[in-house]
Amino acid sequence: MAATRILSIIGRKNAGKTTLAVALADEFARKGRRVMMMKHAANTVDLDRGGSDSARHLNEGKAERVLVESPGVRTIIERRSEEAGPEELARRYFDGADIALAEGFSSAPIPKIEVFRRAASDTPLYQPTLPGAALWVAIVTDDDRFEANCPVLRFRDTMWLQLLANMAWERAKVLE
Repeated sequence: MAATRILSIIGRKNAGKTTLAVALADEFARKGRRVMMMKHAANTVDLDRGGSDSARHLNEGKAERVLVESPGVRTIIERRSEEAGPEELARRYFDGADIALAEGFSSAPIPKIEVFRRAASDTPLYQPTLPGAALWVAIVTDDDRFEANCPVLRFRDTMWLQLLANMAWERAKVLE
């Protein structure tokens, strides 16, 4: 079985990270790739309502993990003491994936695609002087004047998503 590749989709708040991650995942799936996705959340995720059975299992029962099986969806709620990086998470949970897309995790040392939209911020996260600047696979933007030391794709370009998927596949980190 081939190793899993991993890369992150990053950008400022409301830049379109989820929209790009979903479109890229769909493009990989269209090409027959098995895609798995994760998201880094800055705030605590409200996975369950207080008083529900699964919340009671986790909190009152002090369970380490709670698995909820429902029609079409399986959810694992896991108690943990510290955050894990995207590589560790992919190794632990994404067995068999061809590619893992990690939304967020901007400080992780894995290849990155940044979404930079002027409506979200005047400046991208990318700075050519950053120690990890070489990890940027590309920047996708709506700014016609923006230039960088990595490939810059414009939303208005024809076939930008297919080009980005090919670049992402080639530059994604292969997990051992």
